[in-house]
Amino acid sequence: MVLGVAMAASLYDPAFASLGRIFGKNARSPITTLTLAGGFASTVSWPATQFLIGAAGWRGTYLVYAALLAVVAAPLQAFALPRGRARHEAAAPATPEQKPGAVPPPHGVVFVLVAAGFAAYAFVPSALSAHLITMFEHFALAPETVVAIGMLFGPAQVLARVCELSFARQVHPLWIARFAVGLLVAAFALLALTPFAAPVAAAFAVMYGMANGLMTIARGTVPLTLFGAAGYGRLVGRIGGPFLVVQSVAPVVLSYVAEHASDAAGLAVTAAFAAAALVCFAMLRRPG
Repeated sequence: MVLGVAMAASLYDPAFASLGRIFGKNARSPITTLTLAGGFASTVSWPATQFLIGAAGWRGTYLVYAALLAVVAAPLQAFALPRGRARHEAAAPATPEQKPGAVPPPHGVVFVLVAAGFAAYAFVPSALSAHLITMFEHFALAPETVVAIGMLFGPAQVLARVCELSFARQVHPLWIARFAVGLLVAAFALLALTPFAAPVAAAFAVMYGMANGLMTIARGTVPLTLFGAAGYGRLVGRIGGPFLVVQSVAPVVLSYVAEHASDAAGLAVTAAFAAAALVCFAMLRRPG
């Protein structure tokens, strides 16, 4: 529970809220840039953790990570993060593309669909991050192969974010979210419809990593684009509430299904959450 509170206070949601406060409606590019660095977290941490456990044991590994948080992360957030707030842009005459009232209020059907879509998606990375390695090992992959496949996840995230920054900056974030979740559903279909082997697992990891990389950006940019920069921090918190609840229960649910049914059934349940997220985002319409 303490870890969950710390994660809720220090990961992407509060970071996006801070960027929204600092940059206002221009926060999309800083959000993407932030996630580029975060995309390598799993690529670095998986082999680093494995090395540290072998060298210092699991308790020593926790102490190393605690020291990094205390000596590096905490001072940066305490002293280096700007405390300023973006100035509200002067009101400009409305254009046909910017009709008065085009931004919906942060409640009602649109808000429910956005919150439900991200909450349903939250089940997937939380459940898979806890159990995917074990599941792949159950499918008779060697542990070294599984770790190598897992390391593809980070670069795939970064590749997708670089593509978004380079080629899709003018694409509405809703289409980014729809494409990402559609790619994830296709990845589950690949696992279900083809004989399992290391190349299939690697393709799944890459598709899953690309989808997660884009969805991380969408978590910050879809609310900003749909509802505007006013009250953005509170809005991200409201959307993050159900997201974090689903994220917290997902590993337990997947573990229960896998133990009482099968790994394939667990993956099917996870795929169902991805499909539910796709339905939510497909039902959303651009305002105006």
